[in-house]
Amino acid sequence: MSSAYHPQTDGQIEVFNRCVEQYLRCLVHQQPRKWYSLLPWAEFWYNTTYHASTGMSPFQALYGRPPPMIPHYQLGSSPVNEVDQNLASRDDLFHQLKLNLHQASNRMKQIADSKRRDIEFNEGDLVFLRLHPYRQQTVFKRASQKLAHRFYGPFRLRNALAR
Repeated sequence: MSSAYHPQTDGQIEVFNRCVEQYLRCLVHQQPRKWYSLLPWAEFWYNTTYHASTGMSPFQALYGRPPPMIPHYQLGSSPVNEVDQNLASRDDLFHQLKLNLHQASNRMKQIADSKRRDIEFNEGDLVFLRLHPYRQQTVFKRASQKLAHRFYGPFRLRNALAR
């Protein structure tokens, strides 16, 4: 049981709050003061997103079927002006979200690329081999994977492959 203003005491609510906060942060990039108008979309996103713990989305767990897809809106297809405005703003929001996600992806790629370096190996060089214990189950199996060696070797290269 958690008390008011202390969501950290309830782990499930804390995870939910972090997810919604991250989603809203992506959406309100240009207009941070209008976060409250995006709460219905945050709720829709959360309820229609796959959750690893249940193996399905909350929508599918509740209704027994996958969530419906959002249809593309054609401007002027509704006789009601407010519906037109809401659907147009929804499409603008989705467009802005795609741009924000594309920019975030580019930033992550630039950061990852800045930490990488190209190394060329020649025949006869001594190298160490890094095995990920969670990926490699048969080679150098240990009782305690956490304390296993991170690198194995040195091994001498027999031949170098061209790029």
